[in-house]
Amino acid sequence: MSKNSLLLVPSGGLANRMRAIASSWQLCQRLSAPLQVVWFQGWGMHAAFGDLFEPFDAQGLTLREATLWDYLVNDRPRRHNLWLPWLPQQLYYKRGVINELQVAHLRDTGFDFEAWLRGHQRYMSCYDEFGTVSDSCYAQLFRPNRDVLGLVEQSTSRFSRYTIGMHIRRTDNVDSIRRSPLALFVDAGQRELAVHADLTIFLATDSEEVKHDMRSAFGDRVVTSDHEASRDSVDGIREGLADMWSLSRTQRIYGSAGSSFSVMAARVGGTPLEILERSKKV
Repeated sequence: MSKNSLLLVPSGGLANRMRAIASSWQLCQRLSAPLQVVWFQGWGMHAAFGDLFEPFDAQGLTLREATLWDYLVNDRPRRHNLWLPWLPQQLYYKRGVINELQVAHLRDTGFDFEAWLRGHQRYMSCYDEFGTVSDSCYAQLFRPNRDVLGLVEQSTSRFSRYTIGMHIRRTDNVDSIRRSPLALFVDAGQRELAVHADLTIFLATDSEEVKHDMRSAFGDRVVTSDHEASRDSVDGIREGLADMWSLSRTQRIYGSAGSSFSVMAARVGGTPLEILERSKKV
């Protein structure tokens, strides 16, 4: 790595990693600094980058799958790995390390990321967006591979002239379940149907129960994956990415509070987004 470079370990789920990579790349572009991304698999991401996307075709941006060496020295220090990478990172980067729990606070308090990076080799783990990232940046960087695009075409071929998208997050996201109950999505669908007789609803969800309930409410107007929702396998994560890109091709997206998935779909496609959230008085 050069004297002016950043090694990034994106963490979290799919949308979180996309935000971290896009933010870091734009930072590095402003300083003509190379960005090296190390892609770790684990909780929230049980797939290699190449299982999902085409290789990056952007100036100064490279990515590699984590090696054994990376797990020893470049992984995020935490209880899971007995904090072992902490010491080599402090020694190599001379304390020029920002971890994922610091990024949002630094961003919100006006930290100068450019000054931090300029003239140094730095390390960052991140699951958040910092700086100003354009929607076009996401579309430029991230190109789903052929397998994912095949799934997207299966869904979008069933779209009508007016298709809205709904992302209804459930399972482990207690915040989304509490703040964005199913009734809000049913109400939104009924309002759309009153105006658009040719309405189709593309449904992205991690809940088989939600699929059943939405089909009961809207019948064949609902387009959704025929596979059981899962994010614990490569196939499941491919399905999730295909859902994101399919959402991005709808006329309007209704999303769940507390989830970055629908936000990323809207940014990829430049699609209007409305987060459905119950009144805080309820």
